[in-house]
Amino acid sequence: MKIRHALTQSVTFLVMVVALLVLVPEGTMLVTGVKPPSMAVLSESMEPAIKRGDMVFVHNMSNEPFRIGEIILFKVDGFEHPVVHRVIKVHKHRDTGEIRILTKGDNNSVDDRFLYPVGQPWLQPHDIIGRVASYLPYVGWPSVFISEAYKMLQSGGSTTTPQVHWVTM
Repeated sequence: MKIRHALTQSVTFLVMVVALLVLVPEGTMLVTGVKPPSMAVLSESMEPAIKRGDMVFVHNMSNEPFRIGEIILFKVDGFEHPVVHRVIKVHKHRDTGEIRILTKGDNNSVDDRFLYPVGQPWLQPHDIIGRVASYLPYVGWPSVFISEAYKMLQSGGSTTTPQVHWVTM
C-alpha cells in the first residue's frame, strides 16, 4: 500500500512539474512581451555574473535606451540559438540616429563580433529580443541535463559544450 501511495505521489508531482514548465513560460511571455521569457544557461560565457545552470528571465523594454553594462538577449542570422551577453559599447550615428550595439560574454576574452553575421560588426535594435531582468541560480540544471543527454544521443555518445548555447523553457 505504501508503494502505491508513493508512486501516486511521484506521478502527481511529475505531472505538476511538466504543467508548470509548459504553462508558466507561456503566461510569463504575455507579461514580459518576450518569447522565450526564460532560458537555462548551458555555457560558462557569462560567468561569474550568470553561471551554467542558472535560469535567466528576459523582459522587453524596447522603449528604454541601451546602456553599457546591461545584459541583453539577442538573435543574429546564421546562429541557431539566442545569446545572452553584456553590452560593452553603444554607438548612436550622429546623422541618422541609428543605434548600434557591441556585446561580449563576461568570461570571453574577445567581443562577440565573431558571432555576428559576416559584414555585420555591430548588433542593431532589431537583433535584440529583450533584456535580462533577473535570474535564479541552479534552476536551469534540469534543462542542462536534458540538453546534454539529447546532444549525446545525436552525436552517438560524444559531447562537447559549445561556447554559447541556450535552451528555451
